[in-house]
Amino acid sequence: MNVHEETVTIPVGEARIAGTLRVPEQASGIVLFAHGSGSSRFSPRNRGVATVLERAGLATMLIDLLSEQEEKEDSRTGALRFDISLLADRLLAVSSWLLLGDKTISLPIGFFGASTGAGAALLAAS
Repeated sequence: MNVHEETVTIPVGEARIAGTLRVPEQASGIVLFAHGSGSSRFSPRNRGVATVLERAGLATMLIDLLSEQEEKEDSRTGALRFDISLLADRLLAVSSWLLLGDKTISLPIGFFGASTGAGAALLAAS
C-alpha cells in the first residue's frame, strides 16, 4: 500500500505544533489523534493504532498538541497537559488546517483520543 507521509508544523495562535500526516491512496477519511498526557506523536501505541487505520484506508494525523516550548514548561509545572479547553482548541485548529490541505480537503475527520486527549476530543467534537 502506498502511503504519503509528511511532517507538518501548524500555527495555532502564538504557538506552532508539530505533527505527522499519513495519507494512503484513496483514503476515505482521516483520524486526528489526541494523545493523553505524557505521550506524543511518536508513541509506539498510537503509531500502532494509526497503522491499523491506514491499512483500512483511513488517513491519520498524529499531532503534538503542545509546542516544544509549552512541553518544556509543562514538564516543570504540569499546567498545560490537563488544560482540556486548550487541547480542544488545538484540535479544532488542526481540523481547520486539514480542511484546507491538498491531500485532506475532501476527507471527513474523526477524532481518536486517550486519557486527557479523549476529553479534548469530546469537547472539540461537540
